Amino acid sequence: MLTSRTFVRRTRAGAVVKVVREHYLRDDIACGAAACRLCPPTAPGTGSGNAPGLEARPSGPASSLCPEPHFLLPDTNLLLHQIDILEDPVIKNVIVLQTVLQEVRHRSAPVYKRIRDLIQNPEKHFYSFTNEHHRETYIEQMRGETSNDRNDRAIRVAVKWYNEHLKKIEDEEKIQVIFLTNDRTNKEKALEEGITAYTCEEYIKSLTANPELVDRLACVSDEGKEIEGGKIIFPEHIPLSKLQQGIKSGIYLQGTYRASRENYLEATVWVHGDAEENKEIIVQGLKHLNRAIHEDIVAVELLAKDEWVAPSSVVLQDDGQNEEDIENEEEKENILKTSVNKDMLRPTGRVVGIIKRNWRPYCGMLSKSQIKEARRHLFTPADRRIPRIRIETRQADTLEGQRIIVAIDGWPRNSRYPNGHFVKNLGSAGDKETETEVLLLEHDVPHQAFSQAVLSFLPKMPWSITEEDMKHREDLRHLNVCSVDPPGCTDIDDALHCREMENGNLEVGVHIADVSHFIRPGNALDEESVKRGTTVYLCEKRIDMVPELLSSNLCSLRSNVDRLAFSCIWEMNHKAEILKTRFTKSVINSKASLTYAEAQMRIDSATMNDAITTSLRGLNRLAKILKKKRIDNGALTLASPEVRFHMDSETHDPIDLQTKELKETNSMVEEFMLLANISVAQKIYDEFPEFALLRKHPAPPPSNYDILVKAAKSKASFYHADQNLEIKTDSAKALAESLDKAESPTFPYLNILLRILATRCMMQAVYFCSGMDNDFHHYGLASPIYTHFTSPIRRYADIIVHRLLAVAIGADSTYPELTDKHKLAEMCKNLNYRHKMAQYAQRASVAFHTQLFFKTKGVVNEDAYILFVRKNAVVVLIPKYGLEGTVFFEEKDKPTPKLEYNSEVPSLTVEDTTLRVFDKVKVNIMLDDSNIQHQKMRMVLVEPKILGNDTPASLSAEASSKDEPEKKK
Repeated sequence: MLTSRTFVRRTRAGAVVKVVREHYLRDDIACGAAACRLCPPTAPGTGSGNAPGLEARPSGPASSLCPEPHFLLPDTNLLLHQIDILEDPVIKNVIVLQTVLQEVRHRSAPVYKRIRDLIQNPEKHFYSFTNEHHRETYIEQMRGETSNDRNDRAIRVAVKWYNEHLKKIEDEEKIQVIFLTNDRTNKEKALEEGITAYTCEEYIKSLTANPELVDRLACVSDEGKEIEGGKIIFPEHIPLSKLQQGIKSGIYLQGTYRASRENYLEATVWVHGDAEENKEIIVQGLKHLNRAIHEDIVAVELLAKDEWVAPSSVVLQDDGQNEEDIENEEEKENILKTSVNKDMLRPTGRVVGIIKRNWRPYCGMLSKSQIKEARRHLFTPADRRIPRIRIETRQADTLEGQRIIVAIDGWPRNSRYPNGHFVKNLGSAGDKETETEVLLLEHDVPHQAFSQAVLSFLPKMPWSITEEDMKHREDLRHLNVCSVDPPGCTDIDDALHCREMENGNLEVGVHIADVSHFIRPGNALDEESVKRGTTVYLCEKRIDMVPELLSSNLCSLRSNVDRLAFSCIWEMNHKAEILKTRFTKSVINSKASLTYAEAQMRIDSATMNDAITTSLRGLNRLAKILKKKRIDNGALTLASPEVRFHMDSETHDPIDLQTKELKETNSMVEEFMLLANISVAQKIYDEFPEFALLRKHPAPPPSNYDILVKAAKSKASFYHADQNLEIKTDSAKALAESLDKAESPTFPYLNILLRILATRCMMQAVYFCSGMDNDFHHYGLASPIYTHFTSPIRRYADIIVHRLLAVAIGADSTYPELTDKHKLAEMCKNLNYRHKMAQYAQRASVAFHTQLFFKTKGVVNEDAYILFVRKNAVVVLIPKYGLEGTVFFEEKDKPTPKLEYNSEVPSLTVEDTTLRVFDKVKVNIMLDDSNIQHQKMRMVLVEPKILGNDTPASLSAEASSKDEPEKKK
């Protein structure tokens, strides 16, 4: 059956055209009930894929409202707001209408994906019914009827059809369809039409055998609606329509809200668009923050210039239990208002409205109310940038001391904190598995097992290289290729060789795992890999980007097995000057899988002269020349304290912690990886100037260097040093040269500290599409062009680069998405996000294992250096452990020493002792597990001794981090 709709529209040129839209209706779409013999066995057009459909005899929970067997049919808003309820294993046999699914898809991509996953889950028995193409359930929009009212009516028509249809099933016990809606008008109309309808709360509370489900109900009141009692705290949000007008006219600015980790009363808004002026706006104070939450898209209004403030140097944590204590908040806000130099003032504004909420489920712990029998409690998120959330639960005693997940529902104007609901219990706080799950969830790291759909695209074992594989491929198995990696590495991406040619020049090859041979564009394996974006390395485990069969076996360039590779081969002279470059797909057979230490031992050995050792010596000699050239060109050599844990073989707890030692061979591998990446970048850009995937490292704005320049000056003046400590930041070369000169005979560690601080001044390196950007320069490497080619097992960007290079040399065919610069730009955005989250997750894993290490150590006394000074704290680095944290001089309920902060020459005077950046101090380190919400390291400043400072000061090891040059995991 065919129905059509005719309408007219105006084209861009101004012409009026008639549009006829045809809509096909059919009567062979199945209802999905297994007991139904009236419908065809298959369900064409249902969109449910291989999902099993509804059970013959619904096995859902017993409801006191509806004791007979029943299916559930929710409307759009219920699906959007109560998705946590629907995901509970108890809830089964749910009919999801096409009308509802389409609305959800337009309004929330994350919820839509969760619904699709439920439909595909065979244990849940969710069924997608294509009501918009069923002859008896499709309806036309009536004159004067809104789209929303039409969709509500379509849902009610589908419920009525289902109930009539199921009555025809010849069965003793009839199955009913219950309509679930939180819309009062829709429910009233449904009841008038004889449909059984309940709100979600009514239905869930009727499941008497599952009282815990009530906790998962979302609070569905309007966000701006006030809760009972309590004075108005926050200004009203301006409606979206007025915000958009204000943004167009320039009254308001749109940007991404970034809350501060160190000060819960401060945030910055990164303004969208190309305008350099007012790119970053400071927001201070509870009322000005106005219920915005980290990563929300907000509208801000700039304050008058006489109201601008400087970024706060005060460390403030929201540790109060009393959510109504607004006076205390105002007192804290007064701490922020101190006189500062006019040069330090920054554009300041206030949040006037929310354009888009970017809430997600948050991990954390319950702060149980002190009131007996209370059902309302505060939840403290693990991420300090997220405010506390008020939830209602009857399980407070059970959930105390557990890591749980909570979702936000709304934030009324007269509530100090947002309202939310309990989602899931993850396990006991401090448990290694639980804490690992928390850090993966908090950093949005996809870590579920690979699905069968993904695994189905893996090669069938046993696998071997075929004649078809050898097409467009060179056989290089005769070469003395070897790999050099960290100990225990199983995902070997790269291998190297170096040999002398007949003409006296050197042939040098970098051979990279040919992952793109196994992962073909657009299939489920490819889609899962791009979603993950990168492999995530934690202290104890690795979250692979690709399944283990590829990462640790077929793609891993292990020794003495044939492997497919993508090779970059240079002809060089002995001065490491490139004479020729060629790229080829190849087959290699690595002759040795070495660790950095083993490779170093071979190079240094006086007795070993085999082919592999000779190759390594040639590579090492060339690498030293290449590194010198890079540094002479202005490449930066920065520093970052990295630690390695030694694990107990049985308990897997850390038994030793030390900073990583880098050998010459680390640098050797790095140099050739950098060279390959630069060579490939130039090749793919030459071939595809509009859609090459490249990587750039923007030059930092001059203001980023203020802390570094001031720290060096203060140290120079304190030691009466000469001009060697002057840091020049005009260019990367000037910075590199001044860092090289910044040596102090009396303070040998100073140069490393300066390099660590310089790392913190850097911008993040990012992927981008060449057709969407003009600035290609990589500041840290001093290279005009750069990409990532050398690690396709652990980085998806490298797979795209491999595909581009394969097309460029005629070894593979292209596909539409590869030459679509807009799609590539979107992909780069996701890859940049995934890489950043992987970095943060890795750092969180180090922090957690550091706590485990110190748990049994008691009090440890160590040397430390001051990296930053704040108004009430100093940030210190302990070189022995690569550990960094903040020592506070103010503690709740303790007398505060006299503090005097000098921002010009970064220093903090505590009583009569002045602490400066880079000062060497002694600290006692211990684990403080008294606050189970946030276990942390605590420190006492032992030397210099400060009068009255007998109270341990807390440390939060939240080091900042910037992208560094190519470095192997």
